[in-house]
Amino acid sequence: MFEKSFITDCEGPLTLNDNAFEISAKFIEDGGELFKILSLYDDYLVDIVKKENYKAGNTLKLILPFFVVEKLTNSDFIDFSKNNIYAVSDSKFLLEYLKEAMNTYIVSTSYGQYIEAVSDYMEVPFENTFYTDVDIDSLQLNDEEIQKVKEFKKLILDNPDDYELFDDIFFGQIAKMGIYDKIKDIEVVGGQGKKLAIDKIIERDGIDIEEILYIGDSITDVEPLEFARKNNGISISFNGNEYPLKVAEIAVVSPSAVTNAVIANVYAENDRQKVLEFIEDYNISLDLEKLFDDYNIDEKIRNRFFSVFASEYPLIQAVNEENFEDILKVSKEMRNNIRGQDIGGLG
Repeated sequence: MFEKSFITDCEGPLTLNDNAFEISAKFIEDGGELFKILSLYDDYLVDIVKKENYKAGNTLKLILPFFVVEKLTNSDFIDFSKNNIYAVSDSKFLLEYLKEAMNTYIVSTSYGQYIEAVSDYMEVPFENTFYTDVDIDSLQLNDEEIQKVKEFKKLILDNPDDYELFDDIFFGQIAKMGIYDKIKDIEVVGGQGKKLAIDKIIERDGIDIEEILYIGDSITDVEPLEFARKNNGISISFNGNEYPLKVAEIAVVSPSAVTNAVIANVYAENDRQKVLEFIEDYNISLDLEKLFDDYNIDEKIRNRFFSVFASEYPLIQAVNEENFEDILKVSKEMRNNIRGQDIGGLG
């Protein structure tokens, strides 16, 4: 065990996917649009309503009855996930370095079928991952309920902004169906669920509470980023939207995960204060190669960084009120550029 733990979200920092959105788009007619509408509804329940006992990322539960209508199975989830992994550039390089530097974990809202496929691809032990555990084979609807869910889908697509209608569908009508008993017991690893995963990691590794680095990019990362920052760990928004940027101490905007490897390297060998000093120096340095020498950046990371960034260097800044809007603009542009408008626009 190392003294520090590196904890990252999966979709965004490591992969370009939104697996649940992609499964929806693949297997449900108009499923991509349906998922986007439900994702906005999910953000509304978390950010505006602040619905009690509701976690960011519950879109993964809201969409489940529509998967059941299409008779999707665990095998469908597994096969699709294995064949549709799109990695962030140099994410495998980052994780390869981390094996020798810090305890390394993936904490993701994604379905377990996808995270198992990613852990195989990234060569991260599956036991070092946290995810939303869904057994799709166990979820059933009778014929009458199937027809009702089909009607709900049409209503949602025809009335994408009618959240009172959605409340009735999901917390009134579907709540009366047998399937709801199983869906409500599913623990989505989003928001508070990710923070609870960090608690388990700290206990498992026996590390001090401040010895963590957390990277996230969306609304489901707010709680863990807040936790890392408040406890003097490292909190990074990587190509994030407004939600993580509001709470993370550090913003990284980059097409490559090697940028995160640089920060991880500084942190692994030093402490939080040294990371902040590096970022300050990074933004005023006229000679980054000398700066990397001064901070003893690992040779493989250094070489990879300067092969990826020959001249225009990635944004690495401490976030404050003065630079927030400027960072948000370029961060969302990068997010949409590398992940696509559909996925980049999801909360």
